[in-house]
Amino acid sequence: MKKKIIISVLLILLMIGGFVAYKIIGPSVTAPEGKYFYIKTGDGLETVKQNLANQTIINSAAWFNRVAGWLKYKNVKPGRYEIKDGTSLLKLVQMLRSGNQSPVKMVITKERTNELFSGKMGKKFDVEIDSLQMINFLNNSDSLKKYGVNSNTALSIVMPYTYSITWNSTPDKIFQQFYTAYQKFWNEERKVKADSLRLTQLEVISLASIVEEETNKKADKFNIASTYLNRVRIGMKLQADPTVKFSMKNFALKRVTGVHLKTDSPYNTYMYAGIPPGPICTPSIESIDAVLNAPKTDYLYFVASHKFDGSSVFTTNYNDHLKVARLYQQELTRRMDSSKKANAIK
Repeated sequence: MKKKIIISVLLILLMIGGFVAYKIIGPSVTAPEGKYFYIKTGDGLETVKQNLANQTIINSAAWFNRVAGWLKYKNVKPGRYEIKDGTSLLKLVQMLRSGNQSPVKMVITKERTNELFSGKMGKKFDVEIDSLQMINFLNNSDSLKKYGVNSNTALSIVMPYTYSITWNSTPDKIFQQFYTAYQKFWNEERKVKADSLRLTQLEVISLASIVEEETNKKADKFNIASTYLNRVRIGMKLQADPTVKFSMKNFALKRVTGVHLKTDSPYNTYMYAGIPPGPICTPSIESIDAVLNAPKTDYLYFVASHKFDGSSVFTTNYNDHLKVARLYQQELTRRMDSSKKANAIK
């Protein structure tokens, strides 16, 4: 009889142990919508527990409390945590306790203004950082001073790479990552090349941003860079159409005309000589290196080819430039007339 009682007690204990083990190490956690769970800066343990329950990630706050107590999870670490279906409560608490969050992937391609860039950052870090925080940072001379830039040149150090950024990073910490990549890019060889052009690193970036906006054709980037460098050297205005578009903040403008050239802005290179006070976009590495490795030429002018193949035609004097430009305009007019006739037939 006594033996049966002992066996029964052991069975009960095993069942209880199995139940507890299942609750702790069993697949009891459900992935949230969007697969990430966010803990904001300032959230306490009660808020974390409540949010986990509200999002039906956990089905028992009581068991969460027990595991949190056993693992001494008290100090909440903000972040973006990826939670997978079937995760155990033990692993969930371990992850939150260690702060083992999933970084945000940030791909920098072509960013044109502080405002547009801040809006993009706000969407990426929508809960922890909003666009207002980022634009305030980019417009704050004190916050930018240690990086050697100002509000005009801030985007110069945002290199076109893919970054892994901790979700709860401050604007300053994010910018520190950009600056680290920027410093790594400017190796000794590139610094020497910039010096030989008598340009600062920031001026190289600004000039490269114009090259970036002028063409997608790699072969032409070097000659375009050479043309602008020649103009800088002799004190000639750059007269770059993309700078006018930037001045107007009208990036969809197809053709720059006389009225557009009257836009009064330090970025309007038809109105003001020299390199603009900052980049008009974040240029590709290809465009930056095109400036640093521009060939020695006598080119002072270029215009899109009348073949409409994406290439440019380069000339050394204004008369030849006018001839080539006339061919382009004639072909453009012909194409526009053909398009109108085709639409009229429809």
